[in-house]
Amino acid sequence: MTRSASTPDPRPALRCLSLGAGIQSSAVLLLACEGVIPRFDVALFADTGWEPKAVYANLARLRAHAAKFGIPVRTVSAGNIRDDALDPAHRFVSMPLHVLNPDGTRGLARRQCTSEYKIGPLKKAARELLGYPHPRRVPRGLYVEQAIGISTDEFTHAKDSGVQYLRNVFPLIELGWDRARCVDYLAERGFAGTVKSACLGCPFHGNAGWRWIRDHDPDGWADAVAFDKAIRDGYPHATTQGQELRGQYFLHRSCQPLDEVDLDPPARAKRHLRLVTASTAAEEDDPDGCSPWSCRSGAAIAGHDTKERAG
Repeated sequence: MTRSASTPDPRPALRCLSLGAGIQSSAVLLLACEGVIPRFDVALFADTGWEPKAVYANLARLRAHAAKFGIPVRTVSAGNIRDDALDPAHRFVSMPLHVLNPDGTRGLARRQCTSEYKIGPLKKAARELLGYPHPRRVPRGLYVEQAIGISTDEFTHAKDSGVQYLRNVFPLIELGWDRARCVDYLAERGFAGTVKSACLGCPFHGNAGWRWIRDHDPDGWADAVAFDKAIRDGYPHATTQGQELRGQYFLHRSCQPLDEVDLDPPARAKRHLRLVTASTAAEEDDPDGCSPWSCRSGAAIAGHDTKERAG
């Protein structure tokens, strides 16, 4: 699958898919299986270890389906983000937790989870597939073409990989497909009910996302509630290392305990009495899953490692 470094070629050494097993990336995989877009040499699922059961079930279906068309689906991982965050012996895990400061103001903790648990493993896998694992320098012109499942309604989220050996392409944007088209396509192919891919305890969930977990994944909901309580005073590793963490930390953007938040939309009869503000709209909003290079926390995450950027 690798190409000789002595014979530079503008074509990719291989093609892969960043598979989140959510709606858009699932559609991209099926399109490759049907030959609508070029076939992938491999699809890579970056597993944080904390996805809803429905996502893992869909991943298993996709793996079996893609195997029929000669496309292997591999799982790559940097560990279990939930376990790592609560392990006092593990290095600090940065998740964008909502912070209630002592003076009553609110903030957002630093975010590196996407970088460490998704982008990092995908970059590592790309290097290994090319035959140049870190710290070996990847020869100029040798690269993996990586398809990302971003649709036309998310086109502003499309980003570069930040490294020369991994070049992102966006098949759904090229086809002019939005998320609704992907949903219809999946249903036509027997994959109706595919859900968004995002960690169970992602602080970017809106009320709609939390409701879905509460109503469809009871074990996942209990797990998220327990995690929310466990991080109230910050990450165990930080506190055991003597770092002063001010304020309280929450998964829900309201800075209330997750199991005490009213997640249900207002009753239809009362909606006309409710003032819809930017904050209430934001609480109800739910992002379209968590894609490594479409992270809503900023473009800087894609090129976080200056050493990798140079390689």
